[in-house]
Amino acid sequence: MADLFLAQAINQGKPSRREIIMQTHTKPWRLRVALLAVFLVPVAISGQETEQQKRVTDFKQAVQKSMAGLRKYEWIETTTVMLKGEVKSQKQNRCYYGADGKIQKVAMGDVGPPPPQQPSGRRGRLKSRVIAKKKEEMSEYMKQAVDLVHQYVPPDPARIQTAKDSKKVEVAPVEPERVVRVSFHDFIKPGDLLSADLNVQSNAILDVKVSTWLEDQQDGITLTVAFSQLPDGTSYSNRTTLDAKSKDIKVVVENSGHRQL
Repeated sequence: MADLFLAQAINQGKPSRREIIMQTHTKPWRLRVALLAVFLVPVAISGQETEQQKRVTDFKQAVQKSMAGLRKYEWIETTTVMLKGEVKSQKQNRCYYGADGKIQKVAMGDVGPPPPQQPSGRRGRLKSRVIAKKKEEMSEYMKQAVDLVHQYVPPDPARIQTAKDSKKVEVAPVEPERVVRVSFHDFIKPGDLLSADLNVQSNAILDVKVSTWLEDQQDGITLTVAFSQLPDGTSYSNRTTLDAKSKDIKVVVENSGHRQL
């Protein structure tokens, strides 16, 4: 039996058999220490894996709890689109969860600034056509950007599980015994990254950050999502900011005015 233990210690990269024998003949306690090192290392690694899986499960449950809590509410979603710092549109929707479990939206109309007056004359009409074409192109991009926000917020629990199963997850402490960061690689698109800070004491989502892209991977986009809590403890995303620096476009989605159905 002792020979088996010695062989295992050697296979784990420990001192040579001759060295161990010489040491254990003179100091038997060294053998016990060597054996503990051999058997405790796998246990420690297993514990780390279990802790990581638990935090991912905690995050998934926090998202599901938030979505379940919001089913009791309706709220106002205000989406503001800015180009080069200038507000181009601002729309509001009344939102609530439908029977199919998806968010339903009822348009409440534009609340942004009125459209500018069209210039007159031939040069004015030509300029208007150029502006209209450019506006159409940017409007399509802005629409895709808004749609992208809703792909990531709230995070899809099924995608969280997929990332967990494929081991594309990292967990790191932010504040010891209070906040951890759970990061998901390739969450929706290849090369993207979704990370969330989670309060491990209350299992509440603090914020979510996303690094992704729209038309191609050179077209980098960042999302920053701040979370708040309703009086009954339900977490919700109160402000989401999308920043497309290559296009100088910013989209801000705010959720407010929650009231029970």
